[in-house]
Amino acid sequence: MLMRGKMKALFLAFSLFALTLTACSAGSGTDSGKVTLTWWDTMTTDGSVTAINNIISEYEQAHPNVKIKRTYVSSSDIKNKLLLGSIGNQGPDIVWIDSADHQTFAAAGILADITSEVKAWGQADQYYDGPWSSTVYDGKNYGVPVGSNNLALFYNNELFDEAGIKPPTNWDELKEDAKLLTKKNVYGFAVSAVKTEEGTFQFLPFLLQAGSDVPDFDSQGTLDAVNLYDYMAKNNYMSREVITQKQSDTATQFAAGKVAMMVNGTWQIPFLQKEGKVSWGVVPLPKGKTGATVLGGENWAISSASKHKDAAFDVIRFANEPDRLKKLLQTNGRLPSRKDLLQDPFWQKDPQMKVFADAMEVAKARAYGPDYAGISEAIQTMLQQVLTGQASPEQAVQTAAGKIKPLAP
Repeated sequence: MLMRGKMKALFLAFSLFALTLTACSAGSGTDSGKVTLTWWDTMTTDGSVTAINNIISEYEQAHPNVKIKRTYVSSSDIKNKLLLGSIGNQGPDIVWIDSADHQTFAAAGILADITSEVKAWGQADQYYDGPWSSTVYDGKNYGVPVGSNNLALFYNNELFDEAGIKPPTNWDELKEDAKLLTKKNVYGFAVSAVKTEEGTFQFLPFLLQAGSDVPDFDSQGTLDAVNLYDYMAKNNYMSREVITQKQSDTATQFAAGKVAMMVNGTWQIPFLQKEGKVSWGVVPLPKGKTGATVLGGENWAISSASKHKDAAFDVIRFANEPDRLKKLLQTNGRLPSRKDLLQDPFWQKDPQMKVFADAMEVAKARAYGPDYAGISEAIQTMLQQVLTGQASPEQAVQTAAGKIKPLAP
């Protein structure tokens, strides 16, 4: 009885906490007769926050009957807060979520179906298939892309010049260049293989390049991709510490000249331009059997609990007008998901950004269904086992494939 009482008390406390939290953030209230919308996003940089606040201010000026309350929520917290919000059938009207999580939240009923609103808007065909696919689940639309990023190969110009070599274009050249560039206090190559989504995100391009994909994970292509990681680590061309290094950690090492080549994304460009101690360039990821990269980025969505769905979508539509969206994306190292906007000179004339912009034609979203979190965890564990020597590539792939098969779409 005592244990049952404690469990009941804990449940009640959790429920009260969830309801209190979501009541504070729900978009159901009014302020002096105005419609009050709540907005959650994960942006922290000064430029991004300013751009967001400008969008909100412009919308409020154009729509005096609407008040938008913006709340910053960290990337690590936003998933839990959305889940908590769903308990009380409340949540933010407008929310930015990672594109990789979109289908999971849609399947859980946390996001509003906006298929009819998107159809009436008539702008869907302006978006690339990759980012747009992440907003669709079971044939219905649950969001609109904010902006995208993808992965490419950053390289140290000075180290390449010293070695008398050019950036690699395929895996064989990547291996050879990593060997030639590795020396005292410098690793030739680096990825992030940390046991989080970052590790999965960085591995998926190699999986695709090898001719494999999540639905056919138990294949030679998967083994080839894992063997590439194993080769780099076994030969000390890549530090085994990559299992604990986030993408930002890799960028810091690259900026300090301790890594000659790294896999990383568009969002690192502002950091390297400001903090980098080396001359650097960007090229497409070296090809395996084919060229490939993977999409990151955020999407707009509306909580299924929103009592002001029409107003919330009108804000999204307003924010996605090309000139307004351009100003926002330029502040945070993102690429437009819109085809027309990506042709802007800002992304086409900058030689580094253009590499990522051109890759949008073939970039694949992590749109692997509502069980993607379990798929990602299996991939992370596989990489950790191989890079720590706990399992051979063959054993680790087989184990991961057994976990992924029932979860894959």
